[in-house]
Amino acid sequence: MHPNLSFEQAPPISVPFRFFLTAPLFGIAAGLLLLWQGGEMLSSRWMPAALAATHLLVVGFMLQAMCGALLQFVPVAAGGNIWRPRLVAGIVHPLLLVAAGLLVAAFLSYRPALFLGAAHLFVAALGVFCIVVGAAVWRTPAQGPTIVALRIAMIGLLVTVALGATLATGLASGAQWPLLALTDIHAGWGLGGWGLVLLAGVSYFVVPMFQLTPAYPAWLARGVPLLLMLVLILWTLQLLGFPAEIRMAILFAGLAVAGAFAVQTLRLQFRRRRKVKDATLLFFRTAMVCLLVIVASALLFAAVPQFGQDARAPVWLGVLALVGVFVTAINGMLYKIVPFLNWLHLQRLGGMTVLPPTMNQMLAERRMRQQLYAHLAALVLLLAAVWFPLLARPAGLAFALDCLWLAANLVTAVRVYRDFRDRIRAAA
Repeated sequence: MHPNLSFEQAPPISVPFRFFLTAPLFGIAAGLLLLWQGGEMLSSRWMPAALAATHLLVVGFMLQAMCGALLQFVPVAAGGNIWRPRLVAGIVHPLLLVAAGLLVAAFLSYRPALFLGAAHLFVAALGVFCIVVGAAVWRTPAQGPTIVALRIAMIGLLVTVALGATLATGLASGAQWPLLALTDIHAGWGLGGWGLVLLAGVSYFVVPMFQLTPAYPAWLARGVPLLLMLVLILWTLQLLGFPAEIRMAILFAGLAVAGAFAVQTLRLQFRRRRKVKDATLLFFRTAMVCLLVIVASALLFAAVPQFGQDARAPVWLGVLALVGVFVTAINGMLYKIVPFLNWLHLQRLGGMTVLPPTMNQMLAERRMRQQLYAHLAALVLLLAAVWFPLLARPAGLAFALDCLWLAANLVTAVRVYRDFRDRIRAAA
C-alpha cells in the first residue's frame, strides 16, 4: 500500500478522541487496584484482582485506544470507507465502557449475572465494530502488507470476542468446559492475533512515516501476520490434547515471529534519517525491547524449570506484554496521532487564511519526555514487584500517576485544538 493519506475521508475528530481520552482512565484504575490489593495480587495470574487488572488494561486501555485508532486509520491510511463513523462511535464507545466495568466487577465479586452482562455487551459493541470496520477493510481497493495485517487483526478480534464470551458464559454457568485451555487460547488470540498483528500492521505505515525510517522488508511485513495466524490456529488445536512438548514448540514459534518483528523494527529505527530521539521514538523502542525480553524470559523459564514453574512467571510475562509492549507502544503512538489530528483538522478548518500551530506546539516535547520517564519508572517498579511484593503498592501508585500524566497531556492537546478552533471560527 502506497503511503498516501486520504484526508478527505477522515472522520470527525470527536470520533477517535473519545476513545483516546478514555483509555488512560483504565490504566489509572488498574494502578489503583494494585495500590489497594498489594503484593498478593501479583502472586498468581489466577488471582481475582490480577484478572480484573488484566482486563482493565486489555478491554480498557488497549481496546479503547485501538478501536479509536482504527476508526481513524482505516479511512485515512487504508482507504476504507467507514459507514457513519460518528454513529458507530456513539454506539460502540459507551457499550465498551459499561462492558469493561461489568467484567472487572465480575472478576472481583464473581457474580454470574455480571459475567453474562459483560459478555452480551461486548458481543454487541464489538459485533457492530467488526461489521463496520471489517467491511471497510475488506472492501478497500488498497493492497499491501498493512491491509493484510488489518484483515487478520479483525479476524483475531472476532475470535477473541467469541472465546471471551464463551469463557464468561462458562464461568457464569459453572459449565464443565476446559476453561484453563480456553483461557490460554483466548489470551493467545487477544495478544497475538489482535494486539500484535494490529501493532505490526500499523507500524508498517507509521514507523517509516513518523520516525523517518526505511520501509519494512516486504518478506517480513507479509510474513509476520500470516505466520502469527498459522501459529494461533495450531495453538487453538491444543484443545485436541497436544502433548506439552508440542504446545511449547507452538508457543516458541509464535515468540520467534514476534521477536523477528521487534528486531527488524529496532534495526529500522537505528537507520532513521533524523537522528534526534524524541519521546515517541523512545516509547516505541522501549516496547520493542520489552517484546525481546519476553522472548528471552520464555527461553529462561523453559530452560530452568524452577523459574518456569513459579506461579509468578506468567505474571512477569503478562506485565511485560501488557504494560511493557502494548501500553508503551500505544502511549507513544497517541503522542503522534493526537497532535497530527489536531493539525489536520485545524488546517482544514482554517484553510490558507489561518495557519494552525505546529505539532510540537500542540503538545510540547518536554511534557511527553517527562511522562516517558514516569512510565519507565512505573514499568520497572511493576516488574520488580512481581518478585518483591513489598513494591506492589508503590508500583500501583506509580502506574496510576503515569496514566494520569498521559491523560493530562492528551487533555492539554485537546484544549489547544479547541482554543485555536474557536479563534478560527471567531475570525470567520
